[in-house]
Amino acid sequence: MKKLESSLTNMVLVLTLVAVIMGAILAYMNHLTEGPINEQKKLALDNGIKTVMVSDNIQVAEPQEVKQIVDGKELVYKIYDVKDAAGKSLGAAVESTTGGFGGDLKVLVGFDPEGKILGYTLLEHAETPGLGAKADQWFQKGQKGDIIGKTPSEPLTVSKDGGQVDAITASTITSRAFLKAVNNAYNAYKATPMADAESGATKQVAAEEETKTVEE
Repeated sequence: MKKLESSLTNMVLVLTLVAVIMGAILAYMNHLTEGPINEQKKLALDNGIKTVMVSDNIQVAEPQEVKQIVDGKELVYKIYDVKDAAGKSLGAAVESTTGGFGGDLKVLVGFDPEGKILGYTLLEHAETPGLGAKADQWFQKGQKGDIIGKTPSEPLTVSKDGGQVDAITASTITSRAFLKAVNNAYNAYKATPMADAESGATKQVAAEEETKTVEE
């Protein structure tokens, strides 16, 4: 076989052929892994909703998308209406993403019908292991930065900024980003018709119970 002549044209052809082959291999590998990756994400989301709503036996509706302008950017929030097995509203789980120290920080927050935080979990983050990554536990019930049971009608902020929440040690940027994601999730949830309906229904039930008690 005649040896390929060394020239600029032949070198470009060889490099192009190698690039095409590598691209095809990468595309094939991406196709093979796309399905399992999406399944893992769906499983993480399903488990996450149960975690943040503090219930295993739930019914989850198809998500609503809410768009809001935050800091001059349009952000999209996914809101999952959640009911118990009997069909009673438990509130909603909201996906919210902000920019953290190392990259995007995606948080799933559970709210009861009145907007009180039931729980949260981190779906994705690129924060520093051992520091920013502590957000997954730092703001849970009983921890230093506990936000469970709070209602962000007034934005939650770190104590360093005059707020009521202790920041993660040596990770103030991550803490600010996390709380911003929670505040934004609350605002998105309260902007939905479901929040008004759930809040109104809760108030009516409370009023009926109070009336019943007085009559008794």
